Amino acid sequence: MEAGRASLRGRSPRRRGAEVKAEGGCLCGAVRFAVEGRPLLSIICHCRTCRRASGAPSVAWLTFECDKFRLLAGRLREFPSSSGVIRSFCEVCGTPVTYSSEQFRDIVDVTTASLDDPSLYPPTLEAWLEHRLGWEATNSALAQHPRAGAEAPGDDA
Repeated sequence: MEAGRASLRGRSPRRRGAEVKAEGGCLCGAVRFAVEGRPLLSIICHCRTCRRASGAPSVAWLTFECDKFRLLAGRLREFPSSSGVIRSFCEVCGTPVTYSSEQFRDIVDVTTASLDDPSLYPPTLEAWLEHRLGWEATNSALAQHPRAGAEAPGDDA
């Protein structure tokens, strides 16, 4: 099993015409997914609910139209983390994978770090800085938003 998982890691994105296709998955390898095209957004979120859901000081997210995300293997378990918000994760190992909101039904956020090559889509902004932990540094090269900001969907903090 470990050899099979190792062969999935480090894949480079495939290009279909001008579209980029990238793959990702969970820690245990049970869940595999693909995203296609460029994300609508690439953010680092510092909100309290992202921190609690991930156990990390912040979470990097990529926003795609729903039809650009495809589950290739495994099953995602869903959790309603706040009103109108569903977070999904691997039902085996618990790796967070997606965030979806009733407010924005046509898009899905995917955890950037769950991609095989997260460096494909560097973040362009940081959101919910008013919730940022004091000891976590920000990146001054990125747009900074105290809350979600006009460009960053989601306000479940």
